[in-house]
Amino acid sequence: MTHTVTSPSAGRRLTSRGWLHWSLVPFAWLLVAADILVILWMILSSLKSTRDMVLTPWSWPSEFLWSNYQDAWVAGEFGAGVLNSLILIVGSGVGCILLTAPAAYALSRFRSRLAGAHTIFFVIGLGIPAQTIFIPLYVVFDRAGLVDSIGGLMLIYIGTGVPYALFLLTAFFRSLPGELEEAAAIDGAGPWYTFWRIMFPLARSGLITIFVLQAIGHWGETFFALVMLRHRTTLSLSLYNFAINMQYSGNRYNVLFAGLIILILPLLILYIILGRRIIEGIAAGYSK
Repeated sequence: MTHTVTSPSAGRRLTSRGWLHWSLVPFAWLLVAADILVILWMILSSLKSTRDMVLTPWSWPSEFLWSNYQDAWVAGEFGAGVLNSLILIVGSGVGCILLTAPAAYALSRFRSRLAGAHTIFFVIGLGIPAQTIFIPLYVVFDRAGLVDSIGGLMLIYIGTGVPYALFLLTAFFRSLPGELEEAAAIDGAGPWYTFWRIMFPLARSGLITIFVLQAIGHWGETFFALVMLRHRTTLSLSLYNFAINMQYSGNRYNVLFAGLIILILPLLILYIILGRRIIEGIAAGYSK
């Protein structure tokens, strides 16, 4: 008969971990509850009249004014903004994945100092603030005729998303078993076929994570859109211009809240549907 002996230091570590767990979990749920309450308050505020918002901001709406969303959609010209934002999100997400997935797979499989240096070089891009590069970017894009262009803004979104995507996908491909590639090589498959037909589909959790994180970051992106676009608009720019106009049109905060809900609701729905995939992809990417 064997007995498991636990050292006092190990016992103290287990006790401290348990205390940390039970102290942080209620705090995390408190933050979740606060976020849900804020979102519900915003939704209810978007359905009130301006009078109800000012006099009874915490009460239930006396009348549900669904017309606030129609007013926000028309006054804010959200139609063109939503269409351009969808084009940007799909184009930049797919473009970033097509660029970084092959590079990340190569860096994860080619064990050399050069591969490590390339990975570090791309990761450095995570620490470069956008404010430090927008002037040279604007000059280059202006000379190339890409200012006030959805395609030009898409290129910026792809470029700024490459460092994190490459970092996450490199770690994700390293977590995939190499025996699959050996079996494919025995069957006569080349590296290109192995990547696109075997490894790429297996990395769908990481690819979905990259796409969703790109969508969340670019759906409400304002800085580059404000700098690069003159006559075109995105959803965030439509909301920005709408908020400015609301200041000079009677401060219709209920309609402004309706515009905010139009901006954040698609992201909430996307995260609710794909939240588990996002967590799995990030966990797998950081596990190596």
